[in-house]
Amino acid sequence: MIAGDIPKAETVLRAHLLQFPTDVAALRMLSEVAARLQRDVDAEKLLERCLELAPSFNAGRYNYALILHRLNKPGESLQQLDLLLKAEPRNPAYLNSQAVVLAKIGDYKESLELYAQVLAKNPNSPKIWMSYGHALSASGRQPEAIAAYRRSIKIAPNLGEAFWSLANLKTFRFEEAELAAMRAQLERQDLGEEDRFHFQFALGKAMEDAKDYASSFAHYAEGNRLRREGIYYEAAETDALVKRSRATYTADFFADRAGYGLQARDPIFIVGLPRAGSTLIEQILSSHSQVEGTMELQNIMNMARELRGQKQDDEEPNYMRVLALLGAEQCQALGQRYLDETRIQRKTARPYYIDKMPNNWLYVGFIHLILPNARIVDARRHPLACCLSNFKQHFARGQHYTYTLEEIGRYYARYVELMAHIDRVLPGKVHRVYHERMIEDTEGEVRRLLEFCGLPFEQGCLRFHETERAVRTASAYQVRQPIFREGLDQWRHFEPWLDPLKAALGPALTAYPSAPDI
Repeated sequence: MIAGDIPKAETVLRAHLLQFPTDVAALRMLSEVAARLQRDVDAEKLLERCLELAPSFNAGRYNYALILHRLNKPGESLQQLDLLLKAEPRNPAYLNSQAVVLAKIGDYKESLELYAQVLAKNPNSPKIWMSYGHALSASGRQPEAIAAYRRSIKIAPNLGEAFWSLANLKTFRFEEAELAAMRAQLERQDLGEEDRFHFQFALGKAMEDAKDYASSFAHYAEGNRLRREGIYYEAAETDALVKRSRATYTADFFADRAGYGLQARDPIFIVGLPRAGSTLIEQILSSHSQVEGTMELQNIMNMARELRGQKQDDEEPNYMRVLALLGAEQCQALGQRYLDETRIQRKTARPYYIDKMPNNWLYVGFIHLILPNARIVDARRHPLACCLSNFKQHFARGQHYTYTLEEIGRYYARYVELMAHIDRVLPGKVHRVYHERMIEDTEGEVRRLLEFCGLPFEQGCLRFHETERAVRTASAYQVRQPIFREGLDQWRHFEPWLDPLKAALGPALTAYPSAPDI
């Protein structure tokens, strides 16, 4: 485990557990292996077994709380943390984790108070200062967020993530001393890989701000190369899921299932790719008196993942095969489950709320089956602008397709392919907002968006930048400003290096804004 040989560690642990199946320490270690391999559901089950055997094993319970948080089960995570805090009310790790989970469900006031309490007793913890900065940033308190990130850096000058957190504010500009400090850290031979790629992304942003685009791209490329080495992603798996989706989702498939699902109209889904203008759309809709913004919710993806894990007879598990076997009552129950699970995110009595998880474009057919009256908005941006913006972005979790130009171009092409198919078999189901058109004709696009959502026009939607709400994405500060068009053609500064991206996009680029004939 310490050496990073995870496959061998898994083999050793499984062999040990065959002999000693009640060894809770080994179960906990195996759950860590599963978590490192992104098998979070397996980790959850292992830790459940661990706590069945040893309810007082607090180290295992803490791991359980963390994995529940990663699985987007904040209510259950908080329950576990409450149990831990009853035993150790001043434990800074438990308190910090509680603050993180509270922020995830939008309870920023309580989260910030908790961070302040923890930091008062642990003022030299750089990662807690950094987490505090994240919560301040999401709450719109940028000067305080900057101060928190700089405090983190002062304690741990090698913490690359704190420098990237400053860069990720988008409107922040590094001072010369900070640039020198980052370059000095990269000269160190003992710098960890995670810190190294964070520094590369941060310097990429700094050099872009300085208009040194060749240097900027070199830093971004190196950061992406390092990040790609440490993650699992197979583009062929996305290709296969899109292919199976197109084969399953036919007009007859949906006609045969008319009336399936929960008839509630509460959710508005915003799908697409990150960095495509989805946060702007969310901010506009959240400025309406009848709509509440939440955040990027993982519930649909988790439910689809569970379906994928179910086997039929002796066949290998296949999400689309299982989906086709769902009956009307099962679809209705899944729709109700989605509403129940996401209720913790709702803080107002507004009748509609937004789920802005971009990856849900892969699950539009599933959403329609379980919530046929939900509105679905597709946020789309010029493929070169969108893909390059993702390439420049380091994501804390997920979006593993973004770390090579070839893979992100291929992913974008599959997205366009599937959404075009959905348009054919479910005409009118998805409303598309092109980012460029939203910039050029804001009022017209806002009116069309509201009409699609069944909402009356409100002037507040045009003054979206005045709306005070927490925003957790990289666009948090951009959507707190009036619309500006300066970013539309920013990708052109990097065009000399984009040939691999253009080749991967293929017809999705040449046909834009139309979809290619496939």
